[in-house]
Amino acid sequence: MKEFIISEVKSETAVLVGLITPTQDERKTKEYLDELEFLAHTAGAEVVKRFTQKVSGPSSITYVGTGKLEEIRAYIQAEEEAEREVGMVIFDDELSAKQIRNIEGELKVKILDRTSLILDIFAMRAQTADAKTQVELAQYKYMLPRLQRLWTHLERQGGGSGAGGGKGMVGLRGPGETQLEMDRRIILSRMTLLKERLAEIDKQKATQRKNRGRLIRVALVGYTNVGKSTLMNLLSKSEVFAENKLFATLDTTVRKVVIENLPFLLSDTVGFIRKLPTDLVESFKSTLDEVREADLLVHVVDISHPDFEEQIQVVEKTIADLGAGGKPMMIVFNKIDAYTYVQKDEDDLTPKTKENLTLDELMHTWMARLNDNCIFISAKEKTNLEELKDVVYKKVRELHVQKYPYNDFLYPKYEE
Repeated sequence: MKEFIISEVKSETAVLVGLITPTQDERKTKEYLDELEFLAHTAGAEVVKRFTQKVSGPSSITYVGTGKLEEIRAYIQAEEEAEREVGMVIFDDELSAKQIRNIEGELKVKILDRTSLILDIFAMRAQTADAKTQVELAQYKYMLPRLQRLWTHLERQGGGSGAGGGKGMVGLRGPGETQLEMDRRIILSRMTLLKERLAEIDKQKATQRKNRGRLIRVALVGYTNVGKSTLMNLLSKSEVFAENKLFATLDTTVRKVVIENLPFLLSDTVGFIRKLPTDLVESFKSTLDEVREADLLVHVVDISHPDFEEQIQVVEKTIADLGAGGKPMMIVFNKIDAYTYVQKDEDDLTPKTKENLTLDELMHTWMARLNDNCIFISAKEKTNLEELKDVVYKKVRELHVQKYPYNDFLYPKYEE
């Protein structure tokens, strides 16, 4: 069976394609393509060109219009003539089998969409048997509706099983269709096996959680690449893998943390991202069970990101979709050392925008909005780390006393 998802890092050049629509303006499209470029870089590709088109919505046939597709094809041909081969074209939205087939027919290069790119990174990051199983299941879910295009090289073959002596299409069953049916059966069988394996892993993890004793569970959640793993390392004094790339953490890590006289469990979870497919969330159900089982969610936000407010909304929606929306939560605004703003001229009388707010103004705004249920830190520079520990201590102690009134672990402070 032909593979079409990259399974190893290759230094390939890539072209990005995105749409400007009534619901997604030029600024937002640029931000999405910036994120797509970061994804491509994480997967090992180098982006050499971007194409955008202003349309009312994606074309069901080729995603972009025929004129824009011709422009992309002309660019790829020009690069090839200059001996700078373009390895792939990556689209910012999920493509259907029909769209992929039509685009490939025109551009004659590898076509990826945002989902397949994320799956590639997941496959590259997966270390444990659990993560590898979840990634494989997500890949098969993505592959199943797109199987038809994998066998288009056989569609002209086929014999005269039809009534027209081999010329008609009625009753024609060529080898392409036979192979398609075989692949579909193999994939469905494999998916059933993977689901059974994940069910076993779920049982094992549930047993592990029961055996963790009477400890409050705190889960770090947030958008990908906001500094959750760095914060995990600081609080737990452990060495969880942290890197300035998307989805550096794929496997959930749980550590026992003690602040003053209070022990609790801290887990670092996989980061969320915009346009994350439902199938992917479903495949990572067992990994995200740590979020559902947590007593307190610590939502880490990269305040230096220009679109951090939308990232907050994405995370909150994903948490709600997981059924963990009503849990106690606090927000930790990270990377205050990297925050920048545009200072307005004194004679500029127009209202301030989000880009013109100083860090102090932003802090006061969010603290007023969240009733002080937030804190501003820099995990990299260890700024306000002690203040964060104090806040976490108070929240965890309050939850511990409520959940375990007999105080199994909470021993008095020495000064008390």
